[in-house]
Amino acid sequence: MFSNLSERLSGTLQKLRGKGRLTEDSISEALREVRVALLEADVALPVVKDFIDQVRERALGQEVLKSLTPGQSLVKIVNDELIRVMGEENSALNLAASPPVVVMLAGLQGSGKTTTTAKLARLLINDQNKKVMVVSCDVYRPAAIKQLETLAEQVGAVFQASSPDQSPVEIARNALDEARRSFVDVLLVDTAGRLAVDEAMMNEARAISEAVKPTELLFVVDSMTGQDAANTARAFDAALPLTGVVLTKTDGDARGGAALSVRQITGKPIKFIGSGEKTDALQPFYPDRIASRILGMGDVLSLVEEVTAKVDKDKAEKLVKKLRRGAGFSLEDFKSQMQQMDQMGGLSSLAEKMPGMGQIPEQARKQLDDRQTVRMVAIINSMTPQERDFPDVIRGSRKRRIANGSGTSIQEVNKLLKQFGQMQKMMKKFGKGGMAKMMKQLSRMQAGQGGPPGRFRR
Repeated sequence: MFSNLSERLSGTLQKLRGKGRLTEDSISEALREVRVALLEADVALPVVKDFIDQVRERALGQEVLKSLTPGQSLVKIVNDELIRVMGEENSALNLAASPPVVVMLAGLQGSGKTTTTAKLARLLINDQNKKVMVVSCDVYRPAAIKQLETLAEQVGAVFQASSPDQSPVEIARNALDEARRSFVDVLLVDTAGRLAVDEAMMNEARAISEAVKPTELLFVVDSMTGQDAANTARAFDAALPLTGVVLTKTDGDARGGAALSVRQITGKPIKFIGSGEKTDALQPFYPDRIASRILGMGDVLSLVEEVTAKVDKDKAEKLVKKLRRGAGFSLEDFKSQMQQMDQMGGLSSLAEKMPGMGQIPEQARKQLDDRQTVRMVAIINSMTPQERDFPDVIRGSRKRRIANGSGTSIQEVNKLLKQFGQMQKMMKKFGKGGMAKMMKQLSRMQAGQGGPPGRFRR
């Protein structure tokens, strides 16, 4: 997400960072480039106009022209305005009402409402220890109810059965009654979508809303539709009492126009962003972190949170003890590291949170292909236990057997062995205390004792 916009903006602003003096002309030229970058990202025109006007007004004042570091001051203004446009701070779900708290999800067909329902259930169960019930009011899409039942089982949510011969309002009412009897904390109501905004769909969603009176009514929208996402959100907001927005499929959106348009156009906060099909691929939306990512300064706080939540601590501690004993880093250890990285969204997801990614050439970024991880794991799986512990024995005939067994080539086997060799050298340094230092630094950052690099102090 934001890769195209980040590349353009960070490149434009990088030219200004080191300058000791900025003129009105140089600021105007930079803002022209920023304007083009935002329009190419499919940000809505009124949002672009307001953004540029606000930045220009502040940039041409004393704040920049009289600053000792004018380039850095201008970057800070752009950062602040990006945060303002996206909503200042994270807007959490309101779960303070008497249980069961009803959260209703609405949106167009194909926006990802059902998977988002499951993702939200998992997040509430795992992070807030809530008892969650889910129900599907989609009596039109074939297998929609079955899909939610399957996902509910995966995430540990209570599934309230429904059938296509019931009315959506009846399903919602029955679910609320059952949630009360079962002492459920949160009831998630998944509703039907349509291919386009129409009166029948709006009337049905309105009737469900009036029947269960949701504390939160979330509009789920595909981020890849760009500024159309904001326009559709506005149409839904006119018909329903929306409380927030969930942006889905952000992993496939290189532009980011929806994230920069929705809040400004609808006045409703973006509460979550979803990326991918996995049930753990839903994160709270933090405008300051996203702004930092857009400007190529990374998102180290989110990175630390992901590592803390998703890395298997027992495996990590065993690996540290193994390295301290002087035992070698094996191919089995290498495979385990790759699998844990995949659980955190893969290399591309981790890389976009690292500071300075905006300055890395596009060709280098394209090499961060998560599909390679799958192939590398397949190669290691085709090795014998002895080969995984002693990779030096892997020569000609063994390489051919491994390549054939994994459906890859000998060149790919050679490449993996080379990468493993580089990883081995790095792990030797960790075994001498480097890993302990790195873990201490991560702990300090998570506790707020050390800010992430490249972030502005407030």
